[in-house]
Amino acid sequence: MSKFVPNKEHSRTVLIFCFHLKKTAAESYRLLREAYGEHDPSQDICERWFRRFKSGDFDVADKEHGKPSKRYEDVELQALLDEDDSQTLKQFAKQLSVSQQAVSNRLREMGKIQKVGRWISHKLNERRKNTCEILLERYKRKSFLHRTVIGDEKWIYFENSKCKK
Repeated sequence: MSKFVPNKEHSRTVLIFCFHLKKTAAESYRLLREAYGEHDPSQDICERWFRRFKSGDFDVADKEHGKPSKRYEDVELQALLDEDDSQTLKQFAKQLSVSQQAVSNRLREMGKIQKVGRWISHKLNERRKNTCEILLERYKRKSFLHRTVIGDEKWIYFENSKCKK
């Protein structure tokens, strides 16, 4: 023998029935608990539905909810990025009339990150990927990194004493 498991709409319909019998939310919860055991809605949910019934809303279906719709399209943000990729979140938000967090979320979903004050794609494009592969192959053939002098916007005088001899 299979046991009946109520779905949300069935439980809500039973709550409407109890509401029309002038039962309280607590009494209705106890009746549902006795009838359905572990498959009953919580007392908090029963009270929430009773408040809705008192306000005249007897619709037992779930209301639509989820992510809010976008106020702007990605193409608008992409156009601003193409125009000047060094703008800040605040500037983008002001131009699109949205919050900075909304712009930040969209940029993240588009795969953009900020590096050295510019918004770039987090994934390597084909040209950057090819360049990385060429440099790796070049390193494997003959190490060139030991000949590289790195500085932070400073002029460095490099003297090679071997060449003078």
